[in-house]
Amino acid sequence: MPEVKKDTNPQKEAPLDGFQYFLVWWLVLIVLAYIFQTAQYKDLRYSEFLDALKNDKVIEVSVKGREISGTLSTTASGKEKRTKFKTVAIDQPILKVLEQSKSLKYSAEPEDNNWLGIAQFVLPLLVIWFLISRFVKGVREEGGAGGLLSVGRSRARVYMEEDIKVTFDDVAGVDEAKEELQEIVTFLREPDRYRRLGGKLPKGVLLVGPPGTGKTLLARAIAGEAKVPFFSISGSEFVELFVGVGAARVRDLFEQAKAKAPCIIFIDELDALGRARGISPVAGGHDEKEQTLNQLLSELDGFDTVGGVILLAATNRPEILDPALLRAGRFDRQVLVDRPDKVGRIAILKVHLKNVKTADDIMLEEIAALTTGFSGADLANLVNESTLLAARRNADAVTKEDVVAAFERIVAGLEKKNRLLNKHEREVVAYHEMGHALVALHFPDTEPVQKVSIIPRGIGALGYTLRRPTEDRFLMSKQELLNKMSVLMGGRAAEQLIFHDASTGAADDFAKATEIARNMVTRYGMVDETGMVTYSQEQSPLLNGNLGFNINHDLSEKTKMDIDDAVKELVHQAYERAESILENNKSALHAGAELLLQKETITEEELNKVFKTSPQTKCLEPAR
Repeated sequence: MPEVKKDTNPQKEAPLDGFQYFLVWWLVLIVLAYIFQTAQYKDLRYSEFLDALKNDKVIEVSVKGREISGTLSTTASGKEKRTKFKTVAIDQPILKVLEQSKSLKYSAEPEDNNWLGIAQFVLPLLVIWFLISRFVKGVREEGGAGGLLSVGRSRARVYMEEDIKVTFDDVAGVDEAKEELQEIVTFLREPDRYRRLGGKLPKGVLLVGPPGTGKTLLARAIAGEAKVPFFSISGSEFVELFVGVGAARVRDLFEQAKAKAPCIIFIDELDALGRARGISPVAGGHDEKEQTLNQLLSELDGFDTVGGVILLAATNRPEILDPALLRAGRFDRQVLVDRPDKVGRIAILKVHLKNVKTADDIMLEEIAALTTGFSGADLANLVNESTLLAARRNADAVTKEDVVAAFERIVAGLEKKNRLLNKHEREVVAYHEMGHALVALHFPDTEPVQKVSIIPRGIGALGYTLRRPTEDRFLMSKQELLNKMSVLMGGRAAEQLIFHDASTGAADDFAKATEIARNMVTRYGMVDETGMVTYSQEQSPLLNGNLGFNINHDLSEKTKMDIDDAVKELVHQAYERAESILENNKSALHAGAELLLQKETITEEELNKVFKTSPQTKCLEPAR
C-alpha cells in the first residue's frame, strides 16, 4: 500500500512582513499616481503651442524650467472644450513669447530637480532590495530557489506514526529476522522494561541480505509496530557537490530525530556512505565521503538509545563497509535477511495473493517448489506478472497456467514469436534441447525437467530446457556436480551424434560446465591430481548469489598447467558420459525431437512418456 509521506522541506512561499507590505503599496501608489497624472495632459508640440498662443486659444500657462503646461481652449460643434497640455520650450525667452497674448494668465514654478534625481536613484535600489530580500528569505526558510542556502539540511523523508500502515503481518518469510527485531519494538513501546535492569539497546542495527529480501519493508514494519516517527534516507543522498554538505546533513538528521524521539532513523544502501576509508587509488579522491562517514561515526558515539532514537541501516554489500562502523557501540548488531526457504515462500505468496482472485487449481506448495531461490521481490513480481497475463486474456481469475507462464517469462525471457528459424536450425535446436532433457532424465539425483521448448526466448536463447530444483539445497556432492556437467554437455553431444557437426548453440553450456569444473579443482579439492588444496582466492563475496573468485597469482606455472589439464579432463569426461547415454537411447532422442518439432513445447509428463515407451538399450551407469 502506498504511504502518504510528510515532506520535511516543502516548497512554500515566504510570507511578507509589515515593512515589505508598506513598500509594495508605496510603489503601487507611486506608479498609479504617475499614470494618472500623465493621462491628464496632452503632449503638444512647441510649434502648435505658438500657433495656439497667437490665436488666443491658450487660457493659462505654468512654466517650470523648460517645461510649459496649461489649458488649451478649442471649439468643436459650437461648444468650447478645454484640454490640459504640456510641452517643452525651445531655447528662446519664454516671457517674450507669452507677452504676445494680452489676455493670457501665466505663472512660474521653481524647478525641483533634486527630488526627481533622488527618486530616480532610490526607486531602483528599493526594487532591487525588495527582490533580493524576498529571494533570501524564501531560501532560508524553506529551501527555495534551488535550496542554495539549505543544502546542509537533511533530505530524509519523515513518516509520522499515523502514516505508516506496514506491520509485521505484512512481512513474511523472514521469521528469524522478525524475532530479532521484535526486541526493538518492545524497547520503543516499553523502555522502562530494559532501563530497570540497566540494559541498553544496541545503538545501530544493520540489516544484511541480498537485494529484494525485504530489508526496507522490515524497517518500516518496526516503525509501524512501535507507532513512532520514521526517518528514511538513502546513503547516496548525503553526498553532494559542495564539500561539507554530507557532514552537515548527518548532523541535521540526528538533530531532527532527537527532536521527535522516540523515533527510528533508517539509512538504506549504507554502502554508498560507509565504504571503507583509504581504499581509493587516488589520494584525496573520497575526502567528502570520508568526512561524511566521520561525522556519522561521531554522531553514533554521541547519541544514546535512552533518548529513544534507534538507527537502522540496510546493505547487500557488508564486506566493503568501514570496520569502524561495525565495531561494538555503533552497528553492533547485524541481522541477516536471507532469501526465504520453501515455507517462507509459501507465506510470502499468501501475502501477495491476498487481494488477487485465484482459481482453485493454484497450489501454493507447487509454486513455492517451482520458485527455489526467489526473493520476496521476485515472488511479488511473479504474482503481478501472473495477474497481468490473466487480465490480458480477460479471465475471471488467475490460473496455474498464468503462474507458469509468468515464471517462464521471468526466468527464460519473453517469447520471440516473430523470430523464424529455418528447417535445419529448428532440427538442431530440437535435438540439442532433447539431448539436455534425456541426459537429465538418466540421472535421478539431478534437477527434474519440467518443460522443453524450441520457441526462442529472451535475447539469444533459441530454445530452453526448464529444470528447477523441487527443494532447497545447500550442499552438492562430487557426483551431483559431475552429473550436472554431463547434462550441460548433452546438447553438444546430441548435435554431434545426429548431425556429425557442431554449432554455436552450446557456448553458454560450455561456460557453465567449465565454471563447475574449475571450482571443483581450485575450491572444492575434488580432483586427486591437484589434491585437497585451495588454489583460488576470494574476490568479493557479495550477497547477490554470485561469488567472485580468481586464481591465486602466486601459483607456479606447473600448478597452473595441472589445473588447466584437470579442468579439461573433467569437461571431457562429462561429454563422454553424455554421448554414451544418448548413443544408448538414440531411439528416444529421435522420438522426443520429432515430438518437440511437432508441438514446439512438451511437458514433463509427455517427456517421460516418450522416454519410457521408446525401445532402448541399457543405460550406462554414471561414472564414479
